[in-house]
Amino acid sequence: MEDSEERSRGPLDMDPETMRKLGHAVVDRVVDRWAGLAGSRAGRTATRREMEERLREPLPKAGQPIEPLLERFWSDIEPFSMRSDHPGFFAFIPSSPTFASVLGDWLASGCNLFQGTWLESAGPSEVELVVLDWLKECVGLPAQAEGLLTSGGSAANLGGLAAARQAVLGGRPEGVAYLSDQAHTAVDRALRILGFPNECIRRLPAGEDFRLRTDDVRAAVREDRARGRRPFCVVATAGTTNTGAVDPLPALAELCAREGLWLHVDGAYGAFARVTVRGRRSLEGLERADSLVLDPHKWMYVGFEVGCLLVRRPGVLLETFRVLPEYLQDAAVRRGEVNFADLGLQLTRSARAIKLWLHMKHHGLAGLIAAVDRTQHLAELAGRRVASEPGLELTSAPSLGILTFRWVGDPGPEGRPALDGTEADARNRAIVERLTEEGRFMVSSTRLRGRYVLRLCPLGYRTTASDIDALLDDVLRLGAEESGDET
Repeated sequence: MEDSEERSRGPLDMDPETMRKLGHAVVDRVVDRWAGLAGSRAGRTATRREMEERLREPLPKAGQPIEPLLERFWSDIEPFSMRSDHPGFFAFIPSSPTFASVLGDWLASGCNLFQGTWLESAGPSEVELVVLDWLKECVGLPAQAEGLLTSGGSAANLGGLAAARQAVLGGRPEGVAYLSDQAHTAVDRALRILGFPNECIRRLPAGEDFRLRTDDVRAAVREDRARGRRPFCVVATAGTTNTGAVDPLPALAELCAREGLWLHVDGAYGAFARVTVRGRRSLEGLERADSLVLDPHKWMYVGFEVGCLLVRRPGVLLETFRVLPEYLQDAAVRRGEVNFADLGLQLTRSARAIKLWLHMKHHGLAGLIAAVDRTQHLAELAGRRVASEPGLELTSAPSLGILTFRWVGDPGPEGRPALDGTEADARNRAIVERLTEEGRFMVSSTRLRGRYVLRLCPLGYRTTASDIDALLDDVLRLGAEESGDET
């Protein structure tokens, strides 16, 4: 028996008992990390030099025991990262996965599921089809829309704009795309990769509400046509990264219908708010998108990496991406099956749908609605608190879970004017740096109309109203300390 087991074991195999022991140890450490998040730092960074000193080493010529290597992960790697699932992590767009989604990731990885072709992954591919139908229902796209899961919003934007180029321009990069100056840079990157020169990527100034103005798009289209150019696509954002603003989707959809343009909507984080009553009002017109980008690893509470591209018109993705070489002739589909490699950039694809399927089955739509609604409510609470504090200025109202503000100093009894200009910028920059150093909270910054502002995005499902109040208390404290007004 032992000889038989020995012969069946490859040179890189571990014995089953060792695998179980190590797996249990890793699960225990991950669960301990989750259980201790509220009492831990929101994150920690280090310089390149510091990390080189900890981790730089020659290529290992011989193998080493794995237990100390796992310990080294917990001592030298994980601590030097930002914990985007921490209740005090309000920076950028947080990712706060459920444990069900983590289990799905482990299953897909542990079984090494390849999901490029139906032949090799009928089960996982059917799960992806089911999950895509669920996502279409969440955002209001028709059942006949097609799509696929991607590595994230950047890949999904690239795929959607490639489909637009194919559908409108026959695959030639000879048209003009229109977008707001608040649109994510992933859109610019995608258009450049697709061959569009800078002069064909028209970033238009957003209005006072940080939204793309339909009249500006209409005028730009008219101007380009008069110059002999060919407008082909409008890129709208459903939840900008800076302020959570939603471009006027119904008006832009009407414009695109009249002008024969493709409406591509980047809803990477914000589109999932449509499952809530307040989100549905903000996202009216989302269902009219020709292509729509989603990021379930943001506001849908699954782990990195999983994005999604949905395209209204069936067959466009196949026409854009399908290439069938001789070495894949055995994998050609015949009876309505789907090769997801035919619909996007990747041939080798992990089974990202497993974690989404497990997460959505376990928590249900009701769980998602409750979590998304709760985080929008927290952003609104934060907005009211900021507006009520004399020492703080609300620079953009809460929208889809994001608000921006800055410390301006208490006018005080003598009516001293609030700080502004470069002095206010410097103080607020110092506040962000000190918050990061102290480690209780993590916020990010941006610039709105040239002013340095703090950006608050409480999307994590562990965050409470007490966390919001504690953060704003810290901002007020640090602002006073930086100005020398602390008592």
